[in-house]
Amino acid sequence: QVHLVESGGGLVQAGGSLRLACTASGRSFSTYPMGWFRQAPGKERDFVAAISWTGGSTDYADSVKGRFTISRDNAKNTVLLQMNSLKPEDTAVYYCAALGPPFRVGVFTQPDEYRYWGQGTQVTVSS
Repeated sequence: QVHLVESGGGLVQAGGSLRLACTASGRSFSTYPMGWFRQAPGKERDFVAAISWTGGSTDYADSVKGRFTISRDNAKNTVLLQMNSLKPEDTAVYYCAALGPPFRVGVFTQPDEYRYWGQGTQVTVSS
């Protein structure tokens, strides 16, 4: 079992930056690929970024490439999402997710593939 808690959301002006953190409990965290997703009001949950269990592979949605960076520190059971050059269209609730067992290599972009989810953190970007 893995319990995920997101933090770091808030209100920021367009062009600003935020860093989201996802802290996990559970001894298997370091073996799970991780992902960040977001959901705006009235819309589906969309892929934002993903990282392999080693941190050696990453993937990003086209809309955030070059602006967002995902990273992980397995020793600290933490996954980070650095968000720069924020735009009003980035406004959403951001969720951290852990793939879960069985062990798999790679990055994963579909929400249905993830077993464990955090409660979400609100990011609001004003114009």
